[in-house]
Amino acid sequence: MNYTINTLDQLKPILIGFRKSHGLSQKALAEKLGISQQSYQALESAPQKVTLERLYKVLNVLSVKLQFVDNKEIGNENTNDNLRDKPHPQNDLQDEW
Repeated sequence: MNYTINTLDQLKPILIGFRKSHGLSQKALAEKLGISQQSYQALESAPQKVTLERLYKVLNVLSVKLQFVDNKEIGNENTNDNLRDKPHPQNDLQDEW
């Protein structure tokens, strides 16, 4: 399945869906990542607050590709200019990995 993410709020349900579709609990996925279940729970609760590196590690374990697509190439001129004006969230998660 392919999912287009237009807002950061969409990351959480997509991550949960991929984890569950692989039959993994938070604890099992945390073990594969080499972190505690609590750290993974924090990441999954607010994935928009983690670094791209951490998110990429999770996606890699789930065999999910991260793909960037130019909206102009798919005929969608509507960009998310409003996201550029918002401050980037700080990484409040425990720096366990």
